[in-house]
Amino acid sequence: MQSLSILSFALAALALPLSPRGANVAQPNVAAHSSVAIVELFTSEGCSSCPPADALLRQINLTQTPENQLIVGISEHVTYWNDLGWKDPYSSPVFTDRQNTYAERLALEGPYTPQMVLNGRDQFVGSDGRALQRALAEDARRSHLDLHILSSTRSSSGVDLSFAVNGSPSHPLDVVAVVTDDADRSNVLRGENSGRSLQHVSVARVLVRVATIKAAGEQTVHFSLPDRFQLDGGTGHHLVLFAQEPHQGAILGADTRAL
Repeated sequence: MQSLSILSFALAALALPLSPRGANVAQPNVAAHSSVAIVELFTSEGCSSCPPADALLRQINLTQTPENQLIVGISEHVTYWNDLGWKDPYSSPVFTDRQNTYAERLALEGPYTPQMVLNGRDQFVGSDGRALQRALAEDARRSHLDLHILSSTRSSSGVDLSFAVNGSPSHPLDVVAVVTDDADRSNVLRGENSGRSLQHVSVARVLVRVATIKAAGEQTVHFSLPDRFQLDGGTGHHLVLFAQEPHQGAILGADTRAL
């Protein structure tokens, strides 16, 4: 587990602004950033090594790199710590299964926390700011698909979403929608983090494949929200949309907006 002083040094090395970009992030201007870097953090409130990674995600989420990459974090809480003293209220088997798929595809010995995966290609310890910097630099040299959200409207049964793709992908891609809480906080009563107040950003609450794209154009889709999840629950929310190669391969394009 890295100390916060090492974490701060790593953040300085990233040369990133440490505050969100406000309205420009909530309603992104396609010209404002050259690409989007989706940073998935697999974490758990039952893991004592995870709070530094949660802190790193708080620092970088919705910031922009010197190469004009918009960093969009997604905090995905896994379930395999839940029997070790504390049940993470944000955990879901959906995120555990997603991490297991990455472990198989990236030829890892198995899943672990904290883990970051950048655009489905690069993985590293979730509190390692230097590894994140290297992965961002490598990703900036890759070509990206122009995917952007045209509109997103809440309805009584879920979310109506319209999006556009400019340029034809070389092969079909899965389009995945994620609904996140902008910020959450927990007072942990048991387990490795007992007695700590933990803060999270961009906490995934819904993650679902909503479409397949084979060519340039626009699509409108609808996806449902779980009955227990309320968009008007007192916290802000974002919609994250990304196009990913089948079998959870590389993420080639993404966008986000406030929901």
